[in-house]
Amino acid sequence: MDRYRLIGSTASPYALKMRSLLRYRRIPFDWVIMTPELRRATSHLRPMLIPVLQYPDGSYGNETTALARELERRHTGRSMIPDRPEIAFLSELIEDFADEWVVKPLFLYRWWDAEDQSYVSRWGAEEWSVFESGMTRDAIVSHFRARQVSRMPILGATKENYGLLAESYKRVLLACEPHVGIGQFIFGTRPSIADIALYGQLSELGTDPTPMRIMRNIAPFTDHWVRRADDLSGVNGAWRAREDSISPWAIDLLRIVGELYLPFLTANERAFKEGKNQLEITVWGKPYVLSPFKYQVKCLTALRSSFASLTSQERSAIGSVLDATGCSPHLIDSRHQ
Repeated sequence: MDRYRLIGSTASPYALKMRSLLRYRRIPFDWVIMTPELRRATSHLRPMLIPVLQYPDGSYGNETTALARELERRHTGRSMIPDRPEIAFLSELIEDFADEWVVKPLFLYRWWDAEDQSYVSRWGAEEWSVFESGMTRDAIVSHFRARQVSRMPILGATKENYGLLAESYKRVLLACEPHVGIGQFIFGTRPSIADIALYGQLSELGTDPTPMRIMRNIAPFTDHWVRRADDLSGVNGAWRAREDSISPWAIDLLRIVGELYLPFLTANERAFKEGKNQLEITVWGKPYVLSPFKYQVKCLTALRSSFASLTSQERSAIGSVLDATGCSPHLIDSRHQ
């Protein structure tokens, strides 16, 4: 096999992220919907995530951030990592926010309302291939719907958290809407990994009934940008020049990261290390309560490590932006201050 195989689902924001990445980078691949047979063939992967990338040698890998970095090592040209280390860090920060936070309102809207539940359960149940053969279609859909709804409290999709999750979705849309356009991306006229991660989440939010209506109402040009970002193989562009300031689009997104996402990660880390059952934050006057997750401790550690790896000159180049958006205090491990 001289091509990759991307095994996923059109209902997965992470699968669409990887599909768009492979298309933009012009890496030959086949797009394959997950089947029960492929689920068994990849069951050794931990954690079991969609998508799975099968390499030309037949081996498998998953977790989109790790896959994207591995493809950067394997293939030259049309990189999705900005060429300046400090801008690459900002891209990583926004990518992490998209992967780990924007998915929260996506999950909330998918399973909150009966209309969305019905729509997504038919779609997702068929493509996730997590059921035994012999089940009827109606039974599969019903089982999938019940399973996903039962997970809502675990993932923070609760009445108490609804206000902040819904507000964060609207703020992401409003941060994008003034800046999107044909050939416009967060760090120039070519897409970064941050653009692709954001696209993956917004693509699903722009498809599910309730968040789709919100997007088309308050961010119609973002809706069009998301549709185009599905296949950017024909895009040729450049990163913003060194003498140019960081784009307003990046700053608007980083402001949400600094006000919401990094405080969440910091509170999660504190609660996890102190052995607490819950983390509690209030952002924009709205509460958020959730059990701490070890994985998101890892996310914050990785971001701090990336920031620490920058030279003092590189950190200085983005310092004013990180200060102005509220990101700075969370990026330095207090043990190293």
